[in-house]
Amino acid sequence: MATVVVISVEGQDGLWVVDLDAKTVVPLPPPTSGDLKVVTDLRTTGTVLTKGVNIAVVVKSADAAFSGHYDG
Repeated sequence: MATVVVISVEGQDGLWVVDLDAKTVVPLPPPTSGDLKVVTDLRTTGTVLTKGVNIAVVVKSADAAFSGHYDG
């Protein structure tokens, strides 16, 4: 079973699909219908949605993350 996460970063346009098993990150075309479209529409109003994720933080760089720092 693949472990896939759809993410977006505040202040940036677009969605990304992260496949943890394949170790890939690819842009997701803007959804035109369905639940993901509803969620992305809500995102434009400032709504933050998390489901099935127990930690998500923004870091300045991969080096910062590996050294235990994050923008908190």
